[in-house]
Amino acid sequence: MTHPKTALDFHGVASLPHLGIIRAVGADAASFLHNQLTNDVLLMKDGECRLAAFCNAKGRMQASFVVYKRGAEEVLLICRKDLLAQTLKRLSMFVLRAKAKLSDATDAYQLLGLAGDALAHTLGSASLTAVEPWQRHAVGAADVLTLYPALGQARALWIAPLDAVLPSASALTAELWQVGEVMSGIAWVELATFEAFVPQMLNYESVDGVNFKKGCYPGQEVVARSQFRGTLKRRAFIAQSDAPMTAGQEVFSSSDASQPCGLVAQAAADGANHLALVELQLSSIDDSSLHVGAVDGPVLSLLPLPYALRDDI
Repeated sequence: MTHPKTALDFHGVASLPHLGIIRAVGADAASFLHNQLTNDVLLMKDGECRLAAFCNAKGRMQASFVVYKRGAEEVLLICRKDLLAQTLKRLSMFVLRAKAKLSDATDAYQLLGLAGDALAHTLGSASLTAVEPWQRHAVGAADVLTLYPALGQARALWIAPLDAVLPSASALTAELWQVGEVMSGIAWVELATFEAFVPQMLNYESVDGVNFKKGCYPGQEVVARSQFRGTLKRRAFIAQSDAPMTAGQEVFSSSDASQPCGLVAQAAADGANHLALVELQLSSIDDSSLHVGAVDGPVLSLLPLPYALRDDI
C-alpha cells in the first residue's frame, strides 16, 4: 500500500471555504459546551484546542469541531460550513438560562490552512518534528492551532482578525488541503453524513476526540457502551479509487452483495488521486474486495492510517 503521489507537494497556505466558525461567549460558555460535546471543555486551559463531536441522544454525530478555548469566557468551534447554521440552531436550543451566547463568526476571522514548509516558516521553526497536535501557537495577532499531520507533513489552522497580516508562503489549493484532511485519517461530519456515525466509527476516541471520564452529554451512554461492552465492530479507514467518490456513498463487499458494509465519510480528489475516509465493518476488510456505490462499482484499496487505533482507553 502506498501513499498518493501528492505527498511531496503538501506545502503552502490554503483557503478553507468548506469550514466556518461558531463563537460562544459568556461566563458559562465553557461549561455549557462541556455539557454538550464529547470532550472536556472545562479542563481545557485557555489557549488550548481539542477535537470534539456533538451527538444526538442515540450517540450519532450531528457535527464535529476543532474546539479552541480562546479564554475563560470565549470558545470557538470550527466546523463544516454546510452544517453550521443547523448546528448553531440546535446548540442554541439548549442554552436556556446559561450565561452564553452563540453566533456565526465565520465572517469575523481569517481562517486558513497551513501545511509543511508554510507552517514551519510561520512558526519560525526549521523543523516541525516536535510539533504536537492540538496545540496553540501565537503568531502576532493570529492563533495557529496544530492538527494531526497528513501526507508526512505537519498541519495547522490559522485564525486571525480580518486586518491581520497574512502568512507569507506559496498557495496550496483547497482541493489538495482536503486531500490532506482525508489522509490525516480524521473525518469532519458534514451534511451528507449527519447522524450517520457514533464517534468510534470515525476513530474519534483514537485521536483524542472523546473523553470517557467527563460528565454527561447528549448520547454519552451510547458512546460509552460502544467503547466498553465488547469489541468495536466498525472503524474508519483511508481508501483510494480510480473513480471519484462522495460523502454518503455506500460501500459494498464482494462477499455480500445484499447490503452495504460501510459508508464514505469524507472524500477528496486532486488530479488522479481519488481518496476517501470510509467507515467499514471490520469483518468486511478480510478476504474480499471493496466497492463504492454498488457491489460491482469501482474498487477501493485501503491505505494505512497515520495513527494507531486504541482498543483500550
